[in-house]
Amino acid sequence: MEDPESLGFEHMGLDHRLLQAVTDLGWSRPTLIQEKAIPLALEGKDLLARARTGSGKTAAYAIPMLQLLLHRKATGPVVEQAVRALVLVPTKELARQAQSMIQQLAAYCARDIRVANVSAAEDSASQRAVLMEKPDVVVGTPSRILNHLQQDNLKLRDSMELLVVDEADLLFSFGFEEELKSLLCHLPRIYQAFLMSATFNEDVQALKELVLHNPLSLIRGKSLLFVNTLERSYRLRLFLEQFSIPACVLNGELPLRSRCHIISQFNQGFYDCVIATDAEVLGPPVKGKHRGKGPKRDKASDPEAGVARGIDFHHVCAVLNFDLPPTPEAYIHRAGRTARANNPGIVLTFVLPTEQSQLGKIEELLSGDSGAPVLLPYQFHMEEIEGFRYRCRDAMRSVTKQAIREARLKEIKEELLHSEKLKTYFEDNPRDLQLLRHDLPLHPAVVKPHLGNVPDYLVPPALRGLVHPHKKRKKPLASKKAKKAKTQNPLRSFKHRGEKCRPTAALS
Repeated sequence: MEDPESLGFEHMGLDHRLLQAVTDLGWSRPTLIQEKAIPLALEGKDLLARARTGSGKTAAYAIPMLQLLLHRKATGPVVEQAVRALVLVPTKELARQAQSMIQQLAAYCARDIRVANVSAAEDSASQRAVLMEKPDVVVGTPSRILNHLQQDNLKLRDSMELLVVDEADLLFSFGFEEELKSLLCHLPRIYQAFLMSATFNEDVQALKELVLHNPLSLIRGKSLLFVNTLERSYRLRLFLEQFSIPACVLNGELPLRSRCHIISQFNQGFYDCVIATDAEVLGPPVKGKHRGKGPKRDKASDPEAGVARGIDFHHVCAVLNFDLPPTPEAYIHRAGRTARANNPGIVLTFVLPTEQSQLGKIEELLSGDSGAPVLLPYQFHMEEIEGFRYRCRDAMRSVTKQAIREARLKEIKEELLHSEKLKTYFEDNPRDLQLLRHDLPLHPAVVKPHLGNVPDYLVPPALRGLVHPHKKRKKPLASKKAKKAKTQNPLRSFKHRGEKCRPTAALS
């Protein structure tokens, strides 16, 4: 079934006056950035959005801005007229374009919404008079806005509710860094913010830290989850199953044909999450290597044919390192699974305090001679996910060593039952087949269905409206019926970047 939000502007809950203006502009359907950004903005989310020039960025922030202003005036308490929205742009030309687009969209509500452009330095006197009337939306460059704030022509601390930074990647390069930092001191502590940019560079990252309070964070699409051992991969899969998050393990104990089949199903969309290690075997064991030498390893492992390299995983949106990669080279190979062929992607890595030295080696290799930081610490409010602490502890009680062992044996048993090579043997020995089919696990993982139902009060505010409870499956994922059904990726994270493979380290 097609998402109703993708059908058109009329399904976004917009004021009829805005819909009429959109119709007059000849827009029958929203662009991609408008389709994604407008519903999220209307839910009160901060946005960091990347889109090319000409893709409809201005309308992507102007439509929800006008809708929020109109809704406030129609349903909120009667308050005095004040500046509620501020739009910052790097040049006078862009200010005129933004003002023109906002006014066109507000054509049928001009009595309710007033827009002022204060970007021209030569019109200071006339701008002062306009600002005295307290327009709803003010557009301008950081230097002109700061000038009016310092002269008390403009007051935002008690009234501003929405800040838009358009063409954010150009603001610092145009020399507005100091003005912008000074300007932010005149704003209220709480407001909704949109950062719109054609690219995501270091300047935009700096602006994000300055401006956004609660940016949207959600991982969608197919994901690779890396751990360092096969035992850890089953532990993670059993843990995710407690929350009704299906995932498959790329198991090095299974034959090559089976592992290739898992990769094929992932690429075709049957699975959205694959849990893997660097040391999974994708070919026959290499003779003379890793026989009784070095640390103990999982069976049938060969680092030269690892999952992190040489495999064509299609359309991987995110790589999550639950375990820090053992070497800097392993990090590069893992990260290289996403953001391929000009597609966006992210890398999120969890690091223990004891692994700081290894993290430093990875950063040193990535930064090269420049020495510039490449791995960025991921900042989020721990209290937002505090409600999951007890659920996680409850889920981990079911992930025992015996349950992990049974899960590994279960996959091997399924492989034996469907093995073409053993088909003749089972025909000659039907009793062995019956025993294998009825051999029940002694210590299976107990799945607690209530953990998969996440009530709204447990969902962090930044994700409410985006995360939906999973529907109960009538049969487990291992059944043929469930394997045929495509599952929507329910993996949740508190990190989202649209840039191409912007690696991030989360310290815990």
